[in-house]
Amino acid sequence: MAAYITQIKLPVRYQFGRQTPILTERNIAEAIIIAEPTPLYDFHLENARTRDYLYANKTLRYPYYQTMAHQPMHINDWLEISSQYEHNLQLKKAVIAEHVKGAKVLDSLPENDAACAELLEMAVDYLPKRYPTLFERLLHGEKDGIRNGVTGHVIEWPKAEVPVGIDALRHVSCLTECDFLMAREREDGHVHFTGGLVALPGSYLLSEKIGQRMSEVHGPVPQFNDKLLLSVERTLKRMHPSAPFERSSWAIVDDKNLFWHNIASLPVGAEITRPPAELFLRIDRQTFRKLPRTKAIIFGVHPFLRPMSEPASLPLMPSLLLRVLTESNRAMLEYKSIARFERALIPWLRQAEAEQVRKGLISGTEGVRDFRAYRAS
Repeated sequence: MAAYITQIKLPVRYQFGRQTPILTERNIAEAIIIAEPTPLYDFHLENARTRDYLYANKTLRYPYYQTMAHQPMHINDWLEISSQYEHNLQLKKAVIAEHVKGAKVLDSLPENDAACAELLEMAVDYLPKRYPTLFERLLHGEKDGIRNGVTGHVIEWPKAEVPVGIDALRHVSCLTECDFLMAREREDGHVHFTGGLVALPGSYLLSEKIGQRMSEVHGPVPQFNDKLLLSVERTLKRMHPSAPFERSSWAIVDDKNLFWHNIASLPVGAEITRPPAELFLRIDRQTFRKLPRTKAIIFGVHPFLRPMSEPASLPLMPSLLLRVLTESNRAMLEYKSIARFERALIPWLRQAEAEQVRKGLISGTEGVRDFRAYRAS
């Protein structure tokens, strides 16, 4: 696999429309080598498929307890494109326009502005290499940029004047379905959130997080500060630009509004009214990268919605969900709003489990932690 080699002061030359690092004996030892993605020359949006996060990335697991559950990320998987690409880009555009005041979904502290530019540069470098059928890199004379072949949107700038701050993040939002939270280690030794573009969060606002330490942002998460904070901060601070990683999280929601789900606005004690088959399993696939030049920590979030009727039909999946929702730490389940849906959902899952036994899909005695072995090929 080819490699992208970068460093803060690494000199480059432009040849055949590509930026090539100039390596010498003095700078090669300090260079950061980042693997380049494998081109998908036959990729077309109408048959776009991401990995199945019901099974991949340790999204669902038993026993379920609070852990980072991260794993190394292959560079090919950084900016995935789903069949909902156009819809999600349009949704992000509408959310940004509606909430432009108050920096609710888009903001950057001054210390983060250069990192926004670097994130834009990395996305513009990555997307045409991974998806050459969808994106075209525009390198003309003194200009740099990219053309999105799906939307027709063109972004260009003088090579010496890369957009920074929220301008750069706006451009990023026109290229990828992913949201981005941005952070950095400050002199106090803690990781602080310093900016981002979070248009599809589901239940929180960027304006509630920016400027805060990780311990403050995750304060409401049961057991996080007591059991995970030190190891998570240590992992993020030590993370190398050439070693990104990923994880996934899940929630049960009651509509398709990726910006703000109805369940997040229900009054205390209220329960959802939609039948269980019409609920959704929201999976947030999360990527973690450290930018080589600015050393900013980048959290990418790509949300997916799966109708609950879908996992309920998969062998052993109702059994797995039942165990997770009835045997996990109650405080963690309450954080995930279980009280709003458990009275209807749990009996429905029991019925789905019994139906799978009746049909012979499972015996009812399987260990649910082995659910991946029952995945249809």
